[in-house]
Amino acid sequence: MLHLLRTDSANHDFHRLVAQLDQNLQQNDGEEHAFFAQFNKLDKIQHVVVAYQDGVAAGCGAIKAYTPTIAEVKRMFVEERYRGQGIATRVLAELELWAHESGYTSCILETGIKQTEAIRLYQKSGYTIIPNYGQYAGVESSVCMQKDLGTEKNNLQQGQQANAK
Repeated sequence: MLHLLRTDSANHDFHRLVAQLDQNLQQNDGEEHAFFAQFNKLDKIQHVVVAYQDGVAAGCGAIKAYTPTIAEVKRMFVEERYRGQGIATRVLAELELWAHESGYTSCILETGIKQTEAIRLYQKSGYTIIPNYGQYAGVESSVCMQKDLGTEKNNLQQGQQANAK
């Protein structure tokens, strides 16, 4: 059974999962990893979701303020053995719900152009590609995406229904 825990960046399971994420990204990003790593600090993140499958931490994600009305999705990851079970979709829906509850009207994110599974997940979840923002502007290996939460009431309700299961 899947359980989603709302927590913060002090959660030890979150740190363990992010260490695995960073290992995967270092392999995929190669020499560019150091550039991206500087934007992925874990200190003081107040909105973290850890997914537990039968009591085992299987995936995670976080949001942090980008502007007063825009939350940035960060540190999305599901352990390889738990992939294909909808965990990432559930974590993302919970993050969007939490963002909406916190007064954010949209979410943005950056992922690597090589992260095709992540791009598919985000597009399936209603995200659209936008021009690269902030520190990612001009970075050809980055893909930036956005989702409007204000008009996504149905998606938020779907997230709530999925979390109730």
